[in-house]
This record gives sequence, structure tokens and C-alpha cells, in this order.
Amino acid sequence: MRKPLVVLSLLAAATVALAGCGTTSVSPSASGSAPAASGSGCATDATKTATGPVTLTDGLGQKVTLDAPAKRIAVLEWQQVEDALTLCVTPVAVADADGFRTWDTAEKLPKDVKSVGTRQEPNLDALFQTKPDLVIVEAQTRDDAIITQLKKYDVPVLATIGAKASDPIGQTLETFDLIAKATGRTERAEKVVADMRDHLDDAKARLAAAKPANTDFVFFDGWVDGGAVSLRPFGTGSLIGAIGSELGLTNVWKGETDPAYGLGQTDIEGMTAVGSATLLHTGTKDTTGDDFLAAAEKNPTWASIPAVKEKRIHAFPAGIWTFGGPRSIEQIADAYVSTMSK
Repeated sequence: MRKPLVVLSLLAAATVALAGCGTTSVSPSASGSAPAASGSGCATDATKTATGPVTLTDGLGQKVTLDAPAKRIAVLEWQQVEDALTLCVTPVAVADADGFRTWDTAEKLPKDVKSVGTRQEPNLDALFQTKPDLVIVEAQTRDDAIITQLKKYDVPVLATIGAKASDPIGQTLETFDLIAKATGRTERAEKVVADMRDHLDDAKARLAAAKPANTDFVFFDGWVDGGAVSLRPFGTGSLIGAIGSELGLTNVWKGETDPAYGLGQTDIEGMTAVGSATLLHTGTKDTTGDDFLAAAEKNPTWASIPAVKEKRIHAFPAGIWTFGGPRSIEQIADAYVSTMSK
């Protein structure tokens, strides 16, 4: 199971499962030119890339100045990898490329992009061998360990904030916009965001037309630790929760959640508080993690929850990254329509 970096500190006991989709690319040139564009829709994209110097303020309030829009970017978190591909900018290096391909199918990462360690421990020497002109990271403070390490290298760094429970969709789009500005791809970004909003409107209409019998839901993932089942509900401040609300659904999880990702933590008994809400959970093809649902089914309390008794517990399709960018948001909206219409 996979963990977003910031959640490691926010919910130290939590173990995560998450997902995203894509296109094609040409190998990065050894001469230092940028790799070919590779996001969904990029083959027919007609938007322009800006030229000239770039000055912007990143997610941590730090000024970033570039002589020209970045072409050879290295990216150390999956939402930002997805965002770059959506903007038709293929990174020269990413952290945990295989993990991205498993958990985020919103964009396709070309096979020849260099993988430089894990998101928790990126291999910076390998990263800088790819000669990036910008490194994009996710951090919560200027004292973040990765920011400190990157100061040793003479390459600009763009820090983004992973999530904000007070405005999860807005924060997702703010990160997307920062990457677009840094790469000169704001025209493409405007089109993508407009398409995303149209997609949400369409999904809301499709869901309303389906007239689901129950519009209350709780989305969660989980894990088994020492034989005990732990569950992680996604509260109203999560990206998943916010998209559900956008579609006219009601997230009934009222437990405590963290201020960044809107994630809670409970056990099987705690889930009895959700009443008759439909239960939705992360789908995965990963076979290395514990099957927490199989373990939960052995508990009589789990069987007493209305959604379990009535078989109203559904997995989202595998490969939807629940902390992703605009293209993942579209996937999440489609998953709500398909699962809540059953």
C-alpha cells in the first residue's frame, strides 16, 4: 500500500492504497533538449507554450525565477507527475515511476522516464544526472528535509503543497496552475480546467438522472496491523469527499480528520456510526498489501453495518489516484456515477 508523503507525519499509523491514466513520448535527449509531450490529449493539443522569463511564488511563498519556462523537469510526487503529463510536459525524472504507473492511471508515464528512488527517499545524484532545469517537490514547510537537501544543488526548486482540507479542489488546481506557469503551459491549463469543470457538471447530471436510492456515502481505505483492521475514512475536507459533494452526494463521516488531506482513522466499530450510508473504497490490483476487507468480513460487527448487509459496498476502479490532479478528478467523478448508480 502507498502513502502520500505528508500523510506520513499527519497520520503516522496509517497505511494507504491509491491510483491514475496516459499517452506516448520520445526519450530525453542527451544534449539537454526536452522530452516530447506525453499527456492525454497531447497528440492533438494546439495550445501554445509561453516564452521569456518566468517569475512566480511557489506554494511555500518562495520566489522562483527562471530565464525561460522549464523544459526538463524532475518531479518527486505523483500528483505533480500527473499534472506535468496533463500539461504535455514529460518529466526527465520522477520518483517511483513503477508506483505511479500502478496507482495513477489518469496519465501514462512513458517507459523511458528515469526513476530516481522513492518519494520518501529520492536519489538526488541520479536525479541531477538527467540535467533538469527545474525540480518540482511537495512539502509543507520551508524546513522540509527535501528542500534542505535540494539547496546543495544549483537548480531552481518549485515547492507545492499537497493538500488543504479547507479547499481541496482549489488547492489541487493551485498546484496545477503553478506547474503550468513554471513550464509556460498556462493556455493548456486553462483548457484542462474548463474541461474538468464541464466533466463534473456532466457527471452530476448523469448521477441525478440515475436517481440513486441512497446519496449518503463514506469513502475509505484500510489495512491490517497485527491482525486488527484499521480503516481510514476520507472526510469532507478530502479531495474525494469534496468531489462527492460537488456531485450532490453527502459524505456522512463526522469523525476527526487531519487539516491537510481531510483523512480520519477508525476501526470496524467506528464505522457503525455511518448509519445506512453506501460504503465506497479504494480499488487496487496490488497484491502485496493485506486484504483488510476479507479480515473485516470475519467480524460480526462489520456484517451488521447496513451497507454491508445490503451489499452496498463498492470499490472504485483500480488505478484512481485519490490525491491526483484534474484528470484524476474526472476519473473520481466517473467512479462515483458508476458506483452510486448501482
